[in-house]
Amino acid sequence: MVEDNKGDVGLIEEVFESSKVRNKLYVVEDGEEAVHFLLREGKFSDVPRPGIILLDLNLPKKDGREVLGEIKKNKDLKKIPVVVLTTSRAEEDILESYKLHANAYVPKPVDFDQFIKVIKSIENFWLEVVNLS
Repeated sequence: MVEDNKGDVGLIEEVFESSKVRNKLYVVEDGEEAVHFLLREGKFSDVPRPGIILLDLNLPKKDGREVLGEIKKNKDLKKIPVVVLTTSRAEEDILESYKLHANAYVPKPVDFDQFIKVIKSIENFWLEVVNLS
């Protein structure tokens, strides 16, 4: 997960920990760190390749759109599903994300209970329903 909002990270971790799915959730807080993580560079040389990426658009150091573009241009990374999970509901962000080949665009709800439902839906669909292998 690429997310700089610690509150959102905590909620998402809580939802994943309370579920049946036992995938390890790795979190990086900015776009540059995300690229290093995905390319397994530096301190990330031993991390596994993720099965799915939850990507915020509004990130420090490197914008989420740039990160998405780099993922989808890389032959080793482009097949990893990317779910854009962001506060933006702007049509241009939605269109640009799909133009860059995001697999899904999910606006973060402001309401706490709705946010939890959305995260559970993402988890259910991408980690239980869809066959990613």
